[in-house]
Amino acid sequence: MGFVLTLFFNCNSTAQKKTPEATKTFEITKTEAEWKAELSAKEFHVLRQAGTERAFSSPLNKNNEAGVYLCKGCNTPLFKSEHKYDSGSGWPSFDREIEGHVAFSTDYDLGYARTEEHCATCGGHLGHIFNDGPKETTGKRHCINGVALKFIPNL
Repeated sequence: MGFVLTLFFNCNSTAQKKTPEATKTFEITKTEAEWKAELSAKEFHVLRQAGTERAFSSPLNKNNEAGVYLCKGCNTPLFKSEHKYDSGSGWPSFDREIEGHVAFSTDYDLGYARTEEHCATCGGHLGHIFNDGPKETTGKRHCINGVALKFIPNL
């Protein structure tokens, strides 16, 4: 009987809980069908279902051009190229976001707290932020799914 109760309570872990920030309403809202019509299957999986693209699969990971990175879902400017660096993680990484354009929440999807990043305009899932970035700048690593981004070069 004790084993069954332990199993029952362990299945109700924090991994299944969402924080209040995750239920926020965003300026741009669309139905699931509207997002599916506008995004590729990979883009939909990452941006709308909080998926993760395979490491080293994004051409933006090695992009070194000057420009700005926009949300693939709504074209909100999110990151500047001068804040991008090669973290070696396999995903485009930035030491800071464009302030006010990225929203943050906490997810427990892996059984522990992580800071998740979303587009502040449409709520699209971008990736996560970690404290192992360049010490000479912010110390932050915004680990972003390239499929969630659109790159616009400076002209």
